[in-house]
Amino acid sequence: MPRQLLKRYMPSPERIKRSKSLRFMGTILHDPNLWHITRHSVARAMATGLFVAMLPIPMQMLLSACIAVTARANLPMSIGLVWLTNPITMPPVFFMQYKIGTLLLGTPERSMPMELSITWLAAEIQHIWQPMLLGSLLSGIVLASIGYAGTLLYWRFWVARNWQRRKMRRRRQS
Repeated sequence: MPRQLLKRYMPSPERIKRSKSLRFMGTILHDPNLWHITRHSVARAMATGLFVAMLPIPMQMLLSACIAVTARANLPMSIGLVWLTNPITMPPVFFMQYKIGTLLLGTPERSMPMELSITWLAAEIQHIWQPMLLGSLLSGIVLASIGYAGTLLYWRFWVARNWQRRKMRRRRQS
């Protein structure tokens, strides 16, 4: 499994436990299941991270971490996946979620200005929040389901392929 690749890019549990900014969490971060790279913990992290990434809320990383701790998902992967929606990708992702929401609710789309501003958002929030929320929740659920199932299937494929390769090497050696 790409376990070595994942371990290479993830911070070590000891480093995170020693972090001054996370000391308020106490021993919660000492649960080894939050750091293991297993098929189920990675699949749960995919679901958690992808779902939270699609939500148009502040502090997505904190929410993802809280859900990962309760779901016993891989914590670093869950938090890292939230960055799929970063300042560059957020506008197109949230715009598509809004369009999905208007399509499902059957409401007319609001016209978008050439330059977004806080005043425009404050004036239009009452009209766009429902389609945006519906589109966000729907896309989050769909992506989380695909991520969870896809991770489990890919992991199974990877293990089966490695078993086949091992069998072939043994046959060649004997």
